[in-house]
Amino acid sequence: MAYDEQLAERVREVVDNRPYVTEKRMFGGLAWLAHGNMAAAALGGGGAMVRVPKDEYADLLNEPGAEPMVMKGGEMRGWIKLDEATCAAEDTLRPWIERGLAYAEALPRK
Repeated sequence: MAYDEQLAERVREVVDNRPYVTEKRMFGGLAWLAHGNMAAAALGGGGAMVRVPKDEYADLLNEPGAEPMVMKGGEMRGWIKLDEATCAAEDTLRPWIERGLAYAEALPRK
C-alpha cells in the first residue's frame, strides 16, 4: 500500500521549506530527514512514524494516538507510530512532526 499523499502534503507544510530537510522514499513510505537524520515518515501501511528521544519514549506512548513502532517483529524504541486519526488532524499531527524534526535537528549531522 502506498503512503497517504495528503498526509505527505501536510507534513511538507510543517517542514515549511527548511533547506536542510530532505525527502526520501523509505520503508514503502516517504521519510523526512533533517541534516541527514530521519525525523518522520508517512508509512506505506497508513499512519506515520516520528523519531523521539529514547528517554522520552515510554512517556510519549501514553499520548493519544501513539503506539510503539514495530518493524520485522521488533519494537523500535525511539520511534512512535501515529495512528491515522492522529495524522488526519492538523492540531495533533503538527506537534508530533515538530517534535521529530527538533530531535533530528539536534543530532550530529550526517
